[in-house]
Amino acid sequence: MATIFTKIINGEIPSYKVAENNDFIAFLDINPNAIGHTLVVPKKEVNKLFDLDKETYSNLMEFSREVALALEKTIPCERIGMSVIGLEVPHVHVHLIPLNSMADIQFKKKVSLSKEEFNNVAKQISENLG
Repeated sequence: MATIFTKIINGEIPSYKVAENNDFIAFLDINPNAIGHTLVVPKKEVNKLFDLDKETYSNLMEFSREVALALEKTIPCERIGMSVIGLEVPHVHVHLIPLNSMADIQFKKKVSLSKEEFNNVAKQISENLG
């Protein structure tokens, strides 16, 4: 059965897309730790990060870097944190989270945004890509 991320990639579930190429997609997390919390996902459904082939793994990190740089230009923060946990959805995904404190990366603190706020943040990040 397809993961929720595969359904987003296939357009079956809407998302607040930030960036996309042939192999990867980046979209805002709908249950964010901080404003701008973005997920970067390979389009190929693979369960575990280290099960990716070397090329896909390297390209995922490069695509994540590009999105993180745009995110840092968009959201005022001290830095962009990166986390790969993968227990909640069996499809590789990188969390990019604007950080101002250690609490921002702990996945307990969440922020609420309206649909309009999600759309505005996604648009702003997209505009700051490369």
